[in-house]
Amino acid sequence: MTSETTTSQTTIGFIGLGVMGGPMCRNVALKHAGRVLAQDLSPAAVEALSDTRAEPADLEAIAAMAGIVCLSLPGGPQVEAVCDRLVAAGLRPGTVVVDLSTTPVATARAVASRLAARGIDFADAPVARTREAAQRGELSIMVGASPSVFARIEPVLACMATDITHGGDVGTGQVLKLVNNMLVFEHVVVLAEMMVLGERAGVDPETLLRAVSKGSGDSFVLRNHGMKAMLPRRFPEHAFPPDYVLKDIGYVFQLAEETGVPIKAAETVRRYYELAVEHGLGGQYFPSVIRLVEQGVLKEEG
Repeated sequence: MTSETTTSQTTIGFIGLGVMGGPMCRNVALKHAGRVLAQDLSPAAVEALSDTRAEPADLEAIAAMAGIVCLSLPGGPQVEAVCDRLVAAGLRPGTVVVDLSTTPVATARAVASRLAARGIDFADAPVARTREAAQRGELSIMVGASPSVFARIEPVLACMATDITHGGDVGTGQVLKLVNNMLVFEHVVVLAEMMVLGERAGVDPETLLRAVSKGSGDSFVLRNHGMKAMLPRRFPEHAFPPDYVLKDIGYVFQLAEETGVPIKAAETVRRYYELAVEHGLGGQYFPSVIRLVEQGVLKEEG
């Protein structure tokens, strides 16, 4: 085995070092035995990894040296554009592109098909859980890939996640992620309504959440979004805003149209997040939709 082949098998490229990508790349750099080449449009995002073994690199260097290229990008158009640029930069047959972003299912399958024509493998591997989970390396990752590709990338994913689910062929990772996200978005809206209802009916909100957390109404959303954001009304910037929620919901409706499944409850939930943006909550952490319930915005619409 040549040194070049060895390098291509052990070198990881990581493109996109944002809120989730930065911590994920950090964990790969700390835990992966080989080289890690990091790239982002923001020099500050790359500099934030200077205390790890991650090396700043451009797309050309990543295409030339990485055996596995991880992407953590805003959405489908960016994933398609970066994959096209990697191919133009000389991405080699046998390389695996692992997309950790959330994209439409159709996009994942289309990108995989285009790369396969050049002998390049693809896995859609969107991530779930919070920024703090990303920092701890405790994400949940849902993967769409062939069994052989999944076996090859699983050790790299294990640097970032404690739970890794192989959903099936390419596209199934995105299906699982979109279902997961839509359930979270819906649950946050319902929790917002019930929190305000309980408060207006005379129950201390902290008591309400604590009591429900001990019963069958308990959930991840209640213990995280509810207790940590909605209870203290703490909705920081640079988290996951309603604008991003609407992007993911758009992907859900695209999939619903493609499969012919009516999702009526999701239509109401989508309107909440549209109103959040319209009423100045864009940019704030998305559980801020509780403000709409407090202000009676939906009552005005109805």
